Amino acid sequence: MCTALVESMKTRTTYLGAATLAALCFIAIPAHADSNAVVDLTAQLQNDVKIDGFSAIEVGSIVVLRGTTADASLAQRAGVLAQNLGYARVANLIRVVTPPDDAAIQRTAERKLSNHRSLDGCKFRVDSNAGNITLAGKVDHELQKDVAINVLRQIDGVRSVHCDLLMNGSN
Repeated sequence: MCTALVESMKTRTTYLGAATLAALCFIAIPAHADSNAVVDLTAQLQNDVKIDGFSAIEVGSIVVLRGTTADASLAQRAGVLAQNLGYARVANLIRVVTPPDDAAIQRTAERKLSNHRSLDGCKFRVDSNAGNITLAGKVDHELQKDVAINVLRQIDGVRSVHCDLLMNGSN
């Protein structure tokens, strides 16, 4: 009888140990997961900072700022605003880019289109506004439209190409 009692106690101790370990895991996992929770702070900062593609998230007590602007002071201001919210650690990853030079883009586009041999005989008019190109004129073949668009997309500073090309012989 003593042996049966000892075996019964060992089994209960094993179950109790396993249950305690499982309970500790369930308690510890959510606490650890909350320390790495992502909090979106974009809405709190977005009205004060006008930055393209702006986002602000908190991960593990660090605020990560992202976006693109042409004004370095706006990027710096976003970091200061995040610190004013009480965050000591701010990773300011806002890219400061130079605005596109539309005149240079237009000159480069006209030069590349005129030098491309497969576009001989075509007439083009190129306009650029903030790196967005509008291409107008006439081409002889449908394939030339695709070639012209691809040539323009390869130019530094070009954000998009809008094509208003017509076929020769069409009104």
